[in-house]
Amino acid sequence: FKLRDLGETHFLLGIEITRDRKKRSISLSQRQYVVDLLQRYGMQDCNPVGTPLPPGIKLSKSMGPQNAEEIAFMRDVPYLSAIGSLQYLAMMTRPDIQYAVGYLARFNHNPGPQHWAALKHLLRYLQGSKDYKLVYTGSDSALPFSTFSDASHGDCVDSGRSTGAYLTMIGGGAVGWSSKLQTVVALSSTEAEYMAAVEAGKEIMWMRNILGEFGYAVSGPSALGIDNLSAISVSKNPEHFGRMKHLDLRFFWLRDAVDSGVVAPFHVPGTEQPADALTKALPLPAVRSTREAMGLQL
Repeated sequence: FKLRDLGETHFLLGIEITRDRKKRSISLSQRQYVVDLLQRYGMQDCNPVGTPLPPGIKLSKSMGPQNAEEIAFMRDVPYLSAIGSLQYLAMMTRPDIQYAVGYLARFNHNPGPQHWAALKHLLRYLQGSKDYKLVYTGSDSALPFSTFSDASHGDCVDSGRSTGAYLTMIGGGAVGWSSKLQTVVALSSTEAEYMAAVEAGKEIMWMRNILGEFGYAVSGPSALGIDNLSAISVSKNPEHFGRMKHLDLRFFWLRDAVDSGVVAPFHVPGTEQPADALTKALPLPAVRSTREAMGLQL
């Protein structure tokens, strides 16, 4: 079939692509998507806030509509539509809102006024951060990519399950991220962190495979940053599995990956953990530092 060279891509699926050859950088932005989203939900003139969610927020399914007035109010609220629009944004170029969107999506079946208020808080955050771009720069690092994992133990009020997350970086910018409730209840923070590391390890294997297909074979172990020393010990030393032998066998896969030299866990201080923003609602200083660590710049 015939092909035509239309030059460099500037817009793709609503994402603006900007290149700076001198600085060896490329940036991805969805500013117009955010502007349109805010206008769609009547928030184009709202006052901005500095965090995706209020720090320390605790929502639950019990906060659904409690009376006829609240039921009538929520019937006219486009909660599900807004969550769907935000999920696309969080998935493509805004890892800083991934946790907030996933957290609010837990209440899709029966959202209440408090859930809607939290969603509007997220929209106000986007009002103040719509100009941020995901920036990638040339790197001379020996490691083609780095990955971080984190977990927030037992943070789900309704199920007692933990939120696990990982973040993969290339050229100073995030290329892969996830923030999800874990499938089983973790009995300790070590278990929660270890299970999050397993998911990050699977992402590392995929990255190594896809880079190999692109012609960039990865030699040596891939770094995995974890802020929990106990989880690191469990992944490296089989004798530490005594208190975790009840876990499903699939979680023990990480031990083999470490032993075979594919994954190399290392400790990263909690204050320097960029994946922290994918597991909980952080205060303003932490939001700023993790956002910068993810490669989001003005």
